[in-house]
Amino acid sequence: MQLTHLILAAAFLASFACTLADDGSFHAVSCEGAYPRHVQGICTNGKDAIYWCWTDVLVKTDTEGRILRQVPVADHHGDPCFHNGRVYVATNLGKFNRPAGEADSWVYVYDGDTLAELAKHPVPELVHGAGGMAYREGKFIIVGGLPPGVNENYLYEYDESFKFQKRHVLASGYTLMGIQTAAYADGAWWFGCYGKPQVLLRADEKFQLTGNWEFNASVGIVPISGGRFLIAQNTAVKGKGNEAKVVIARVDEKAGLVIEKP
Repeated sequence: MQLTHLILAAAFLASFACTLADDGSFHAVSCEGAYPRHVQGICTNGKDAIYWCWTDVLVKTDTEGRILRQVPVADHHGDPCFHNGRVYVATNLGKFNRPAGEADSWVYVYDGDTLAELAKHPVPELVHGAGGMAYREGKFIIVGGLPPGVNENYLYEYDESFKFQKRHVLASGYTLMGIQTAAYADGAWWFGCYGKPQVLLRADEKFQLTGNWEFNASVGIVPISGGRFLIAQNTAVKGKGNEAKVVIARVDEKAGLVIEKP
């Protein structure tokens, strides 16, 4: 009995130590390298890697931003998400923010270890161009472009086989080029949008709008431990290309999210 208790205690401590290590894995860091196109979105494997989608290049780094893998991808790869060892990327091979019929929307699937392309799935319901996605409890939510003058955004729900389930309407008003990034955390959906200034939207689990703030999460938002988020920031450097980093943000009821100081 005593030996059993010791074994259980050791297992608990090992598990706790792993949890602490995982909780501390992600922090503010810059992605190695410079790229011709700006970063469109990020995701993590929840453990030891960050995935950066640079429109036509997909990059995997460690938690210090050092490149582990890098592959060219079709233009325009958007905001990715990670699920069950795979990276899923919302992709539009046609035009964005146009009337129905001009987009060519897909989800590309990559191995999380090697970045080898595993599959691609058509998602023609995204008639204005697939641009971002997130996963939660057996469903993918895909977001994308929006023609000027449309005063609501659309969220497209798919099962794990990418069978279309439902289109949700988000009463957000018009946001420039629709929604760019998506994430789910602690009972809420978060959506990053372009604009001057950029806009952050929050919705409940039924996709009812619960918040709208001036905050830039338009090129990457992903939840990490402790109720915090990694927020991607892109900088165009003349003569060099685009560089990006992630910073840490926490929830704030008045501001939506606020960037934590290093």
